[in-house]
Formats: sequence, structure tokens, C-alpha cells
Amino acid sequence: MTETTEAGATDTADGNAPGLDIRGLRAGYPGRPVVENIDLTVPAGQVVAIVGPNGCGKSTLLRAVARLHRPDSGTVRVAGADIWELGRRRAAQRVALLPQAPRAPEAVTVAGLVRYGRHPRQGLLRQWSREDENAVREALEATGTTELAAERLDRLSGGQRQRCWLAMVLAQDTPVVLLDEPTSALDLGHAVEVLELVREVAATGRTVVMVQHDLAAAARYADTLVAMKAGRIVARGVPADTVDGVLVKELYAVDADILRAPGDGSPVVVPRSRRLATT
Repeated sequence: MTETTEAGATDTADGNAPGLDIRGLRAGYPGRPVVENIDLTVPAGQVVAIVGPNGCGKSTLLRAVARLHRPDSGTVRVAGADIWELGRRRAAQRVALLPQAPRAPEAVTVAGLVRYGRHPRQGLLRQWSREDENAVREALEATGTTELAAERLDRLSGGQRQRCWLAMVLAQDTPVVLLDEPTSALDLGHAVEVLELVREVAATGRTVVMVQHDLAAAARYADTLVAMKAGRIVARGVPADTVDGVLVKELYAVDADILRAPGDGSPVVVPRSRRLATT
């Protein structure tokens, strides 16, 4: 038996398939709810981009899914299991989060950073193994950072560092990958490089959920766009069908023209100048 998920694809109804399923999620702080009544299902192999104005709850939602911010109510299931009913180590084997401003130990090498991704797989009865070494090697290869393995992270460019952080997340080998503004502070070339890498990650069968401020980039690289405002989902769907002037106005209080990119037809948002409108 199958059912259509919110992300516009099919998934098994028993909830045992890889992927992410959020139901009735509510999270916030004492006296201040931040996200409310979030329902979202993302099948394996898809990229979902969450967009919306600052303060709308995007990062809080990711932290609740990553088991870093306990929700007030609702469930977060990965491959059928509620991560809030799992121990921290077992949850970290299912969900990996790359935050907005990750911090690394001083003078750590790229290889040392990527090895941190294997920590959830370690324990008293399981030490570093060939499997761990292979996971690190594959993550470096996938992100094109193999030649940087011996370099210190703090001596690399911003784009190189971001690829190294992604390698660490990939080495964690989780079915769900969460990325909080993975292209922030990157120039256009490095941003495109990272977003194309995100697509490659999803092509391996992983579920990717990323927060994106660049609406056009989110629309081009995501399978599904989820728009949030004031802690709630106000729109979701295939980007080409979801992004329009009405949505841009609702989210950002800006009038905009929506053009279509040559080639793939993805929506391109062109804000209208308030200055020109008044002259």
C-alpha cells in the first residue's frame, strides 16, 4: 500500500522506508512558541529546501529534527523510528546536521575533522575499523577534498572549508542529512559547487533537508520547496508551481516578478525596486 507524501512522491504507508516523517511538531521556548503544527514527509533521495523570512522557525525546526531542541509535542520519525525515543548515539546514526556556523577544534586537519563524523559509530565495544576508514575516504572523495586531507581546516578558503564540513556530515553515514544555510557567506561559484554536491548526496538515496535564504537557488536545486512564516508552513510543492509573486509578497513583503530560467525553467525572483516604483 502506498500513499502520496507532502513532498510530492510516494512512500510506504507503514513508515518503515528510509526518509523523514514529521507529524504535529511544536517547539519553542517557555512562553514563546517558534514552530507549530508542522507536518512534513520527505522520501529518501529527495532534496527539500525550507525558505522563509528571518525568525520564522526554520533553524528551530532543523534542531528539533536533529534532536538538539526537544519539541513540546509531535513526532520525528526516521526510517520508522521516533528519534526522540532513541538514545543520542543511535539518533546520530540516523540524522546528521550541519549548522550555520560550525566550529572545529583549533588546528584540526581536514582528515581529522571528517573522522569526527564517525564518532556516533564508536563505543566501548567498537573501536576504529576498516569500515570507518572507508567511510572517511569515500566522504573525502565525494566532496573532492581528498587532496586537502592533510591540510589544516583554518588555512582553507571558505568554499573549501564548507566542502570539508559536508565531508564530515557524509562520513556520519546517516539516511537523513540536515543543512542549515549551507551556502551562506559563499561566493556564487562556491555556492553552486555546494548545491550541486547536495544533489549528488540525494542521488545516493539520502534524504536532504536544507534551509536556504536564496529563493532562486532553493527553487533550482530542490525537489520540493517548503515555505514557512511565523512558525508555520504556508506553502509547499514543486518549486516551479510554488514560487510566485503572491508567495514572495507574503514571505518577504516585497513585490517581485517571477521569470523562468533558460534550460530548466526554474523560477527566478526579480524584486521590484521601491525607488523606481515611486518615481
